[in-house]
Amino acid sequence: MNVSLEVLINSAKAGKLISFPTDTVPALASLPAQAELIYTAKQRSLDKPLILMAAKAEDLWDYVKGNKTEYQIWQEVVSQYWPGALTLVLPASEKIPQVMNPTDPTTIGIRVPNHPIAQNILAQTGPMATTSVNLSGQPALENRAEIEVNFPDVLTLEAIEYKGLGIPSTVAKWTGNDWQILRQGVIKIDN
Repeated sequence: MNVSLEVLINSAKAGKLISFPTDTVPALASLPAQAELIYTAKQRSLDKPLILMAAKAEDLWDYVKGNKTEYQIWQEVVSQYWPGALTLVLPASEKIPQVMNPTDPTTIGIRVPNHPIAQNILAQTGPMATTSVNLSGQPALENRAEIEVNFPDVLTLEAIEYKGLGIPSTVAKWTGNDWQILRQGVIKIDN
């Protein structure tokens, strides 16, 4: 359903499922506490975690936990690649609702997209639980028309081009002393 930016943001704050463009593929998003809506809409298995997306790195640090050295390493990577198509999987703080990663609530994927509309929305809603817009196991939907057909109850932005790179973000997991690449995207990080 096509709505204005104001309606989309207010609906997101009220706990509704929304979609918005990012630098990679369009995001399906909800408040973190409402993440079960994403699993239901996508028919997604609970063993596939969601990503916590925000407008800037500072909005995400309370959701992860590490020691001073780890934070310095993470900040170096973030300074180099964010905003951008890189998701970091880090140890989760107690602020993360278990529904974000039901089978391993000790970690959380975090990302700051390099897209002005996504950043504008996230700056007003706060961090959101996100994933690509598609039925689980299917290719990511890349435009608003496809999203409207497949997810008619999800709110989309009217008159906005949704197409990003079409390639999901690189996913790098912190192992305690370096990075394990879980999914290679456009960004290649040094281990």
